[in-house]
Amino acid sequence: MDDGGADTSRRDVLKAAVAAGGASALSACLEFAEDEDPVPTGPDDRSSLPARQHAWNDRVRTDDHGNTLLPRHQVLLYLSLSESGPPGESDRRAVEGVLRTLDRAYERSHDGLLFSIAYSPRYFDRYEASLPASIDLPEPQALSPFESPEFDRQDALLHLASDRAEVVLAAEAGLTGAEATVNGVAMEHTLIDTLEVVDRRTGFVGAGMPAERQDGLEGIPSSNPVPEASPLFMGFIAGFRQNQASEDYVTLADGPFAGGTTKHVSNLRMRLEDWYGEQSYDDRVAELFSPVHAEQGLVEGVGENLGDDNGVTPEIVDSIREHAREFARVGHAQKAARANRDDEGRVRTLRRHFESTDDDEASLHFPSLQRKMTTFEEVRRAMNGTDLADEPAIRQRVNNGILEYIFVKRRGNFLVPPRSLRALPTPDGRVPGLER
Repeated sequence: MDDGGADTSRRDVLKAAVAAGGASALSACLEFAEDEDPVPTGPDDRSSLPARQHAWNDRVRTDDHGNTLLPRHQVLLYLSLSESGPPGESDRRAVEGVLRTLDRAYERSHDGLLFSIAYSPRYFDRYEASLPASIDLPEPQALSPFESPEFDRQDALLHLASDRAEVVLAAEAGLTGAEATVNGVAMEHTLIDTLEVVDRRTGFVGAGMPAERQDGLEGIPSSNPVPEASPLFMGFIAGFRQNQASEDYVTLADGPFAGGTTKHVSNLRMRLEDWYGEQSYDDRVAELFSPVHAEQGLVEGVGENLGDDNGVTPEIVDSIREHAREFARVGHAQKAARANRDDEGRVRTLRRHFESTDDDEASLHFPSLQRKMTTFEEVRRAMNGTDLADEPAIRQRVNNGILEYIFVKRRGNFLVPPRSLRALPTPDGRVPGLER
């Protein structure tokens, strides 16, 4: 029996459901999930859960090269406390109760639910005490001379992720009081008892997903050129294992928030008409990776042949000015790599970016984890390539990596505490009312 029509219908529903949200979207997803395996539940023994909220890598799928494959469906809930001043102990107990319900309801995995909650500098300003000097968490700022983003200064950011659309929608419904249970577990509290959802953003990542969603999107040519095999709108894979920091590396090693990390999240609008309409495949390879990648034919298709490394060698990095003169362009990865390794050659940032069709435009959500926020800022400034714009062929946005095609809309900085401090922590790393 030909079930191609049913598969197409299912894809169409899931394609729109997470972005739309709400009860009808959840109902549609649950209808299609009836024939699937039950969603795995969380452990009875909570001590088996990782101490780090950002410990996701061993809970998700990997490809044949060991590259991490992030959950396909993602939701970002930006939250603010309902009252002024610091939260009270009852607020803290309510938030922890909600998060513990999610722990019980869902296995911490791509088949269940991965989530983390993080807090902004503005949240910690509610207290008389300040964060310790060892915590590098400045207010967000513009990181290039050619951007003017809005700044996300909401109190908190809750990040939900799963390979199953119905899971992120059901979890969100439970958090916001729209459903009384999540995966069969009763919600004793709701998040909105304490925190207001002031913004909701959604996204996805995975081979085929951008191609399925490209038709009619602002920022994508009408020819629908995004390759079926690509997990991202720009037509190539990313997140190569050898070019990502380890979770250990980005984890705070000491201080009151040891076991946590800092998280920058930017939202970038994409304008890919020229990317696909004026640039050849080799041009795109040169501008995303490096001119050497294009000249030597190092990239095939969407880049799966690269394995677990994007191929940007120290020699390619060190030769960036020579390449600017010889090839009249420089690569995005080539520029960023100048600041993204420490003195021992270890990668400094862990990026977990995913695509979005919010507001019917192609965009990218870019979460980055690092010990210090200044680390991300240094890498971003290297990516700007402002120092290369004195070369005759290089302009601030033209022939300068992918800057001609991406535009920063929003930036926010957050601290991701360890799981033990995830419920409205104080600046000195306590959770009054929950401590024993």
